[in-house]
Amino acid sequence: MANKNVELMRGEPEIAVKKLAIPIMISMLLTASYNIVDGIWVAGLGQSAIAGIGFVTPIFMILNGVSIGLGNGATSSISRAVGAKNHEGASKSATHSILIFLVASILLTAILLLIQEPLLRAYGASGQSLTEALRYSTPLFAGLFAFMFANGGSGILRGEGDMKRAMYAIIVSVALNFILDPLFIYVLNLGSAGASLATIVSSLGSAIVIMYWILIKKDTYVNVTFKGFKFDSKITKDILKVGIPSSLDMLMMSIAMSLYLVFISSIGGEYGIAAFTSGQRLYLFGIMPLTAIASAVAAVSGSAYGARNWEYLSRTHTYGTKFAMAFSIVIMLILVIFAPQLSLIFAYTPDTAPLIPEITNFLRFASFGLLLVGIGMPSSFMYQGIGRGTTSLAWTIIRELIFTVSCTYLFGIVFNLGLWGIWLGLAVGRIIASILNFTYAKYTLRKLKHTLE
Repeated sequence: MANKNVELMRGEPEIAVKKLAIPIMISMLLTASYNIVDGIWVAGLGQSAIAGIGFVTPIFMILNGVSIGLGNGATSSISRAVGAKNHEGASKSATHSILIFLVASILLTAILLLIQEPLLRAYGASGQSLTEALRYSTPLFAGLFAFMFANGGSGILRGEGDMKRAMYAIIVSVALNFILDPLFIYVLNLGSAGASLATIVSSLGSAIVIMYWILIKKDTYVNVTFKGFKFDSKITKDILKVGIPSSLDMLMMSIAMSLYLVFISSIGGEYGIAAFTSGQRLYLFGIMPLTAIASAVAAVSGSAYGARNWEYLSRTHTYGTKFAMAFSIVIMLILVIFAPQLSLIFAYTPDTAPLIPEITNFLRFASFGLLLVGIGMPSSFMYQGIGRGTTSLAWTIIRELIFTVSCTYLFGIVFNLGLWGIWLGLAVGRIIASILNFTYAKYTLRKLKHTLE
């Protein structure tokens, strides 16, 4: 199975992107269902619980982002070794990646548990919403290692093109979460803490399955062994030169999210935060297929770059962009047309029903940003695939912190358009940045043509 995956990575890029994207897409949609399922069950706890979890979201993005980012570092390093037909190099990259996951888990757990309450207060959490936020965040941060090894391990499998088994591990995790959420939240009466505990235990199930394949069953392309292990700073740097910027992607998005929360809180208070949190869950669920396609672009781009095949690299980016654009238009139409019905998912109780109009507004305005996110996201992931993590990070900063934050502040605060001005700013900022990102990606490819050929 591993050899077939490797041959797919080295073959026709359009076929590779399509075949790799589908299982990644299923995996990410299932992963995103964590948020959806949590949101559905937490909605029964009231508006304060929804808002409390909303305040945790930026910090959780850092936590989850580091695990995904380091997994992307592993994917990039391994896929480039696969493209260069360097089996030993791919195996060493996978071994070093696992050790990096372990060290990062220990450090970040200690840091996040220490700073969580000051951060939540800085975002504007207080009273009951702060209490609910801490109930949700403490178990979540304590169980960081589960996310780290689940997402990081998936990155190793993606690096060798084994997307299907990464998907199977996610299916195990989602099934557990579906069962454990109502059990922990209501049957065991753990409330918000139950939602995070269910997520941690479910992620742990996924991590165990992936590590079993890699470390015990050993039927992957990469051969991970710690016997006679020798630390190689060059391999570590190769992983981290993509892993750290990719992790910082989420940090930048978290900073942007924090600013959105400040703007929204100043305009709409707890009501605005709860509406944004609910609508954002659906928006993030909607962009999962685009992220999946972009992840496939990263893996195939890495293989083409490792093989020094410029034609395949260019075709990978072009096809990935077209593929993502087609999906983005369909997703946007679904979110806009069915906004009132989708809003009911998180506002089905008498206490949360007043949120429906504002969640609907969020979906109908913010979702227009998806029109061109489909051309920006594959470009960012292509940079990661070829080992240019800092370029990908730069475009995240440009998109979220420069254009999108500026537009939300301009429309919502300066023009005094209220909450719908914030929602409009989210769309406009991302559209402008995506166009610029795509243009720069094409420029980068033209320059690489002379280098690779």
